[in-house]
Amino acid sequence: MKNVKIIATLLLTGMLSSVNVFAGNEERAGEAGASHMLINPWVRSVGFGGANTASAIGLEAMNLNVAGMAYTNRTELMFVNKNWLSGSDTKVNSFGFTQKIGESNVLGVSIMSMSFGEIDITTEDLPEGGIGTYSPSYLNFDLAYAKMFSDRISGGFVVKIVSESISNITRRGVAFNAGVKYVTGENDRIKFGISLNNVGPTIGAAGEGLTFTNTDPNTSITSTQQRRVTSYQVPSLLNIGASYDFFVAPVKDSASNAIKANHRITLAGNFTANSFTKDQYRIGLEYGFKNMFMLRAGYVLEDGTWFDANKRTSAYTGPAFGGSIVAPLGKSGSTFGLHYAYQMTENFSGTHTIGVRLDL
Repeated sequence: MKNVKIIATLLLTGMLSSVNVFAGNEERAGEAGASHMLINPWVRSVGFGGANTASAIGLEAMNLNVAGMAYTNRTELMFVNKNWLSGSDTKVNSFGFTQKIGESNVLGVSIMSMSFGEIDITTEDLPEGGIGTYSPSYLNFDLAYAKMFSDRISGGFVVKIVSESISNITRRGVAFNAGVKYVTGENDRIKFGISLNNVGPTIGAAGEGLTFTNTDPNTSITSTQQRRVTSYQVPSLLNIGASYDFFVAPVKDSASNAIKANHRITLAGNFTANSFTKDQYRIGLEYGFKNMFMLRAGYVLEDGTWFDANKRTSAYTGPAFGGSIVAPLGKSGSTFGLHYAYQMTENFSGTHTIGVRLDL
């Protein structure tokens, strides 16, 4: 009964909060800030087109539906490098760590940083630069907790610290994610997930770059004044997803009564309601061989575009692809995984993501 009340509370919180999420539309595009919060820092879910809100587990689930993080076996480490919109000289580096505590609790930490290279400093007097460079810095720090309430239901939440800075101006804020996952069917083939991401207060700016010196022409008095800067909202979104596992030539284990198969095909779908941009429909397909070799593909369709490139508001054209190779490390059950994903883009050379994962 206690677990049911907890799940009901999470679902009610999500539904009440989603009122603000669905209130937005594409006409508000550009009004939100911290758009880097919408970048998926991991690999496998990127190649899936982000359709695996219901089926993502472990560290990969932290960005989509944190409830899936509860399925961490023991300890998981991941390092990821993303060549974002190739040709823009933008790099995204991510590190994540999850640790199972007790029978049903999992803690997770992740850091995502973006670098844009060196940019020339310009002024009104020197519009061509030549007086030095600066480098913007974007950073997301996530602290997550997930719990298995039963063998069917899991839930969790994430506290996100967001930072954007240049040499003399900084923006910092906080946001939250929450999610619930439900598993059912023979051998847990059917999965449902719902998550509410990037919900939080507005974010303001501070720093010496907002101050300026002004001289009153009448009194010749010089004073230091500060410019007013409008705070922005974070790009909240709601994910609702489902997935189904197909087992090719399944065999029932006589000891555990569980279904085992060398070949697995997972079909996943997801609806994303964005508060400041067009809603998205996602579909993904993954083939897995003995959990050692995986191929996946996904497609993201923006609401109202219907494959019309002239109506698209994203740099991504829709298709995404990826693959994984997972090798055992000894007889302890530890594994080492190498993962790659590629997203097709309109005016760039795509986004390439590569990462390594240690499951200890």
